[in-house]
Amino acid sequence: MQSHVFKRTAIAIAVAGAFGLGAIAAQRHVVPGEAIAATTPAPTAAPAASAAQRSALPDIADLVTRESGAVVEVSMSRGYSKTSGDDEARAPQQKLPRGLPPELAPFFRGMPGMGGDDDAPRGPAQGMGSGFIVDPNGIILTNAHVVDGADEVTVKLADRREFKAKVLGTDKATDVAVLKIDAKDLPAVRTGDARATRVGEWVVAIGAPYGLEHSVTAGIVSAKARSLPGDTVVPFIQTDAAVNPGNSGGPLYNMNGEVIGINSQIFSRSGGFQGLAFAVPINVALDVKDQIVRNGKVSHGKLGVTVQEVNQALAESFGMKQPGGALVGSVQKNGPGDKAGLEPGDVIVSFDGQTVTKSGDLPPMVAAMKPGSTVKMEVWRDGKATELSATVGDRGDGKVATAKRAEAGEGKLGVVVRPLSKDEKDATNLASGLVVEDVAGAAAKAGLRAGDVIVSANRKPVTSVAELKGIVDKAGKAVALLIQRDDARIFVPVPLG
Repeated sequence: MQSHVFKRTAIAIAVAGAFGLGAIAAQRHVVPGEAIAATTPAPTAAPAASAAQRSALPDIADLVTRESGAVVEVSMSRGYSKTSGDDEARAPQQKLPRGLPPELAPFFRGMPGMGGDDDAPRGPAQGMGSGFIVDPNGIILTNAHVVDGADEVTVKLADRREFKAKVLGTDKATDVAVLKIDAKDLPAVRTGDARATRVGEWVVAIGAPYGLEHSVTAGIVSAKARSLPGDTVVPFIQTDAAVNPGNSGGPLYNMNGEVIGINSQIFSRSGGFQGLAFAVPINVALDVKDQIVRNGKVSHGKLGVTVQEVNQALAESFGMKQPGGALVGSVQKNGPGDKAGLEPGDVIVSFDGQTVTKSGDLPPMVAAMKPGSTVKMEVWRDGKATELSATVGDRGDGKVATAKRAEAGEGKLGVVVRPLSKDEKDATNLASGLVVEDVAGAAAKAGLRAGDVIVSANRKPVTSVAELKGIVDKAGKAVALLIQRDDARIFVPVPLG
């Protein structure tokens, strides 16, 4: 086969040489009686124009060489129990075409001869994505969905070294996760200001699509502050830089080599890239990172209202000059919005000094506020503007920031807990307690579940993680936990071994 290729190449070179000589001959202007000068003719204007066109396009080679060392590959694994009934934690062991890595198995599921039926042997679930180093001492950002449910997370650096990573915390509301590896003096990215990014700017994505590590794609910013379906608190950056499964968690760079976003989602009817990719603005991600590193959890502001878009017909009926703002559809009883005086039918046109152009603008604005802070709102009501003041609440849904199962298994008790939020205290009628966010080891065997509230340990009320740890450390072979589950309270003895 190689000899055939070589012969064809030789013929192609010969043909190309013939055309080249013909082109030179054609460019000569021969005068009768004059000797033909054996010189190369001057270049025409066409190549110069071509060079000018090339110079107008961004050259990203230097950027990639300089910045890609801080981009990492993130892989996770999660075991399963045959009696657990957790179908999501089980993945078929599939046959793959020769030479392809096993992490590509999910993308061949269902193809003839590739396995994937119900009778196929089962193995541990695996997943992979990308990430990037934001601190030389081993702090890494990625997407929360990349490490969701992981028992073990591995980070592979650009220099091929691999480290087991600890999940410091995740924030499902923004889809941001913070990892920590035991390494120092690592190359770290430079971060920019996503708010200063303009639509139409060139951007570069680096990641591991389909396991192909350090793949580089480029495109432009297609839109900013894009609101996606669901209860999103993220003003996404939309881009047409190619992003595919495995790119999740990787950085989106501007032409200055600054990270302006974390590649997070794509819109696709096929599962692959179709020109619509969305990134979490780096400003949002860094705020989440700082909260997790400082407090071990994330707090997002809450107004307690549902909103919808104001179209032309609604604007006319409300006496507005043009559509805009966020129309309040419902108000949570005794919530922050209710206490501020918001009513269904109000149109919030300004929040904390920021103009609310469309309904999707409001959730990120509210989420970015610190719970307990006071904000001014301008509301359109009964044909005129009214100013209201609100004290922002805490989303506190119990799933905002969690340390994963690997961390739960590290403790003597085997739980990851956090104090009740104010809203949760009101809902449960408890003065104090610790919410179980994840459970493993001894506590899991004793029957504790995520969502249980630990009220006391060995008959001593617990108000902090440190109090619970202190009681467990002093306990003997077992600790008696009083937990509240739904509306019932029960004692659960947990053997400590």
